[in-house]
Amino acid sequence: MSMDLPSTLDLCKQLKIFYERKGFWRGNVPALFMYMPYTAIQFTVLHKLKTFASGSSRTEDHLHLSPYLSYVSGAIAGSAATVGSYPFDLLRTILASQGEPKVYPNMRSALVDIVQTRGVRGLYAGLTPTLVEIIPYAGLQFGSYDTFKRSMMSWNRYRYGIEEDDSASSFQLFLCGFAAGTFSKAACHPLDVVKKRFQIEGLKRHPRYGARIESSTYKGMYHALTEIVVKEGFGGLYKGLFPSVVKSAPAGAVTFVAYEYISDWLESLLM
Repeated sequence: MSMDLPSTLDLCKQLKIFYERKGFWRGNVPALFMYMPYTAIQFTVLHKLKTFASGSSRTEDHLHLSPYLSYVSGAIAGSAATVGSYPFDLLRTILASQGEPKVYPNMRSALVDIVQTRGVRGLYAGLTPTLVEIIPYAGLQFGSYDTFKRSMMSWNRYRYGIEEDDSASSFQLFLCGFAAGTFSKAACHPLDVVKKRFQIEGLKRHPRYGARIESSTYKGMYHALTEIVVKEGFGGLYKGLFPSVVKSAPAGAVTFVAYEYISDWLESLLM
């Protein structure tokens, strides 16, 4: 099976030609349905785990935890959020990948067809490689964010002296979140490629969007990894890395900054 996929620039040109501006927002509704519960579950579980480990609900006290606990807490929180929101992730990927002519006109039709043809289990197609991806990804993202934040606070102490407030500014938090998002996404992108291959198995679409992946193409995650390397080279594991980082790095940075300020605001209300 050949997987000759168009480049990012070619895809952007095709989206503009065939769908005009709306093409860039394909699959946006299920994406929003996914990110809202995903983010809520992820940060709730993360905060509870860190509160339990540190004995305090204050975010500044969580920085005193072992870096290993930051990685483990992030991995557990990411896994819980993935399981809770996965059907929307599947629908988002399918709607964004189907091309024209549309197989599914909307999210409801895709949901009904998947349940009728594959059962409820079909809504969790690709969950295993997703969890294999999200455990190191979330662990690296949250663990590296805490590490970068500690380094930034140390730099503030060095720059302003120990007597000064060493808390990171919103811009510094944004930089920490951006760096954490870039690092974790680049490290785990091959697993994301495999996940999406499983999610779009059997999806009918026009050849200009890439060759169709038949339902029996991959027997498992390891088989998918080896098949991609054999037929597409190691570069096949990093297809789509640039747009993925462009999306996830700033989004993660904004999310971290928002979490820090909202968490501090809620703490001030409870005190």
